[in-house]
Amino acid sequence: MPIDFKSIKSLFIVEDPNAPKAQTAPESTTSTPPPATVPQHVVPARPGEPNPKFIDVLLRAMEAANLPGVDYLEYRQSVKSLEKMPMDEQVRYQSAFAMAQAMGATPAKLIESAAHYLAVLKTEQSKFDEALRNQTAERIGNRQEMVKNLDATLKQKAEQIKKLTLEMESHRAEMEKLELEIKDASSKVEGTKNDFLASYQSLVAQVNVDVENMKRFLK
Repeated sequence: MPIDFKSIKSLFIVEDPNAPKAQTAPESTTSTPPPATVPQHVVPARPGEPNPKFIDVLLRAMEAANLPGVDYLEYRQSVKSLEKMPMDEQVRYQSAFAMAQAMGATPAKLIESAAHYLAVLKTEQSKFDEALRNQTAERIGNRQEMVKNLDATLKQKAEQIKKLTLEMESHRAEMEKLELEIKDASSKVEGTKNDFLASYQSLVAQVNVDVENMKRFLK
């Protein structure tokens, strides 16, 4: 029976019922941003951290790519089920393998299936990178072009007579507003990118640890 999303999530995420709920990430990296407001200050991009939404996206991709039979996910499930038992890591991996072996699993097949899921995660990273490029162009590229055009306008206005001074100042204020919006949008995009990378690296690190342990313990 294929392993479902909830089961896969439990293999990588330990839910804490007392932990505060994480803030919901934006619904789509390609959605139309809300009407712009003038930022009072620009917050630098924060370091990335695993984001529940990105974790779910990555795990659902793993669920959709679940291989038939007993593979890495089912094996990891067995390993996790033995965590509360009084046994060391090597014995836990070997005991879980004994159960998997009875259903046709081999160390090579388990490691190969783990590589399959790493490839699935890598594909999701590629999709995210493309969406991020589109979002960057949408949120930043147009504003940068507007800044260039306004700068050219300012240079032209500077050559006109003094009666255009007020108009020049109006354009200058608009340019400064757009520059702040660019910095703010860049910070948000970078933060989104960092969240995804942290989510991706968190899952990859867990899979890689299992791969190394399987190589060490499953002879």
